[in-house]
Amino acid sequence: MDGLSILMAKKMKMIQKHLFTLMLVIAFCNANAQSKSCLFMGAQLHLGNGKTIENGALGIKNGKITLAADANKIRLSKDAYDTIINVQGKHIYPGFISLISELGLKEIDAVRATRDETEVGLLNPHVRALTAYNTDSRIIPTIRSNGILTVQAKPQGTLLTGSSSIFKLTGWNWEDAVLKIDDGIHLNWPESDGIKAKDDTSKGNVKRKKHLALLEEIFTDAKSYAFKNAKTEKNIKLEAMLGLFDGSKILYIEANKARDISESLVFAHQHGIKKCVITGGAEALMVQENIKKYSLGVILSRLHKLPENPDDPVDLPFKTPAILTDNGITVALGYTGEMGAMGSRNLGYLAGTAAAYGLNKDDALKLITSNAALLSGIQDEIGSLETNKKATFFITEGDALDMRTSKVLNAWIDGLEVDLDNPQKQLYHKYSKKYGVNE
Repeated sequence: MDGLSILMAKKMKMIQKHLFTLMLVIAFCNANAQSKSCLFMGAQLHLGNGKTIENGALGIKNGKITLAADANKIRLSKDAYDTIINVQGKHIYPGFISLISELGLKEIDAVRATRDETEVGLLNPHVRALTAYNTDSRIIPTIRSNGILTVQAKPQGTLLTGSSSIFKLTGWNWEDAVLKIDDGIHLNWPESDGIKAKDDTSKGNVKRKKHLALLEEIFTDAKSYAFKNAKTEKNIKLEAMLGLFDGSKILYIEANKARDISESLVFAHQHGIKKCVITGGAEALMVQENIKKYSLGVILSRLHKLPENPDDPVDLPFKTPAILTDNGITVALGYTGEMGAMGSRNLGYLAGTAAAYGLNKDDALKLITSNAALLSGIQDEIGSLETNKKATFFITEGDALDMRTSKVLNAWIDGLEVDLDNPQKQLYHKYSKKYGVNE
């Protein structure tokens, strides 16, 4: 090894040593900050469980919520909390949850190298969003600064697309960020749209029948595999599906037409699937009884769209959450499709639309907080401002469901404040300064 190589090796060792020391310092500071207790006084607490407290007191310690109560009805000693923060006139919300999302798996739609959301093949239950999730996505800061603090990243594909995982929108890598590993498997039910039931020879019907046969085969095999006492040979596809039969995983079924929703739910029930959730659900209103009978609920996608059928009222998508909720169905909101990852920053405003078309504000908030947590199996961790849940919340000026007044000021994930700066804000400040615009 020559002198230059030796010098470079020494420098690399020194850099690694300093980086390791820096990471230890950061970890110590974060742990120290998390262990401190804080009390937020005077804000309007939107609990996310259907209730609001006008003059609230929110206490946090060790990353958990220790108090969420009416400030007029509690008595605390002066040293009960390390820090007391006056947030009079502000609003506190549980962090919004973005379900069925491509966030962290896709960066720029037009650049193939930045898209890692889809795997080849029709049946990929073993494909995992977990290790593909990119915590360095430039979209994440933009989403986070609008109050979305948790995301369910799901793979895309044709039929059985793979396993999603749920992530906090913070952390150096997916190991830091993951909240729940492999929460469920996603199935795109073969569409019946435009296919006549008795037309067995049409190209569309032949393809659909082929896909249904493939699903029948793999679910039958998976059920047999799940209940075998001795597995002589491990099958990674069937192993990934085991949780569907004991209730530890949820089957998310993407279906929009009424016929498809009903067929898919009956299929899942016949194969012994313990937990199902319909996603998409454009015609969910037509099969509400089947949804109540076989499903945990519905994750509606992108309310800001035209109705499924041309003769439907133009505002039917806006009214759907209220109608389903009134009929006792648990409803959450997602944001999928074209530019879905970046568009999910508008999730709060979708809930605001639902509030304008039949739901009260507290129930509309549940669509992206406690209901979303319930349908993804993380209701014991986050989704509402309740004691012993993770301290994941944000503070705003104005109504977080109203784009005209909402301004997110601060946010906390697991009791640690997160940076709300993002590339769009940086560009705004840059050009405001350049052109002398008062910010």
